[in-house]
Amino acid sequence: MTDTPSKPITLRTLRRMVDAGEPFACLTAYDATTARWLERAGIPLLLVGDTAAEVILGLPSTIHCPLDVLLALTAAVKRGAPNTMVMGDMPFLSYQADTAEAVRNAGRFLTEGLADLVKLEVDGSWAPLVRTLDRAGIPVVAHIGSRPQRAKHDGGYRAAGRTQAQANTLIEDAQRLEDAGATMLLIEAVPAEVAASIVEQTMIPVIGCGAGPACHGQIVVLHDLLGLTDWQPAFAQPLGDLAQSLTNAAKAWIEHVECRNLGDHPYTMIDTKQRKTAKISPKG
Repeated sequence: MTDTPSKPITLRTLRRMVDAGEPFACLTAYDATTARWLERAGIPLLLVGDTAAEVILGLPSTIHCPLDVLLALTAAVKRGAPNTMVMGDMPFLSYQADTAEAVRNAGRFLTEGLADLVKLEVDGSWAPLVRTLDRAGIPVVAHIGSRPQRAKHDGGYRAAGRTQAQANTLIEDAQRLEDAGATMLLIEAVPAEVAASIVEQTMIPVIGCGAGPACHGQIVVLHDLLGLTDWQPAFAQPLGDLAQSLTNAAKAWIEHVECRNLGDHPYTMIDTKQRKTAKISPKG
């Protein structure tokens, strides 16, 4: 028995869960097969994150993720999990350079990528863009706090909101982005009390990524959860050991091949006596 939703999960579904005090789980996904199993597990929201640059493409950081690749992966996830909400992650330089380009690229996530909403790494100064996207009918998740796309600018990955001044700025950012029309917030790597304050002072669903238990939703990278990465952030300890299972299966396959132990072969020759041979006319 699975928990596959009988009806599509929508923003209304998540808002009802928030109103009822029911926390909701989120995970990243990057392919249709994995998305299908995550939908069957009952995960209501999947993020096709720019972390695909690292865990799928083997690139050094999230800023290297190509837009067209993310669009293709997002559509694949939605096809695999059609009743699950799918969030497309707008990659580096897909929205920063120009408002018109940002609207077009965000729109591509809804049309080509089949996404239900898009995520942008922003602060309060991006409120005008969020307002423009909202006016265009594009649901926006505003990603605040630690923003990986700014890692080079900030000298590496770091937590956010750790001083009172920083915390006050984050709360103001959240309120400005909500006022601009953001449908949800995603807060990454902030003290739990700061996230709790944002939850208390806003009216939209808040997803935490290393932001404490007060957030309405919680998200981690799937590969971290499954123990497939060599290093996991402190807030994303693995709940599985798929790395060892995968290694063991590969080693078993090596042994089977080396011993020529492939099981009963499924294909046999067709009985030639039952075949009709074609007559070949002589050349004349």
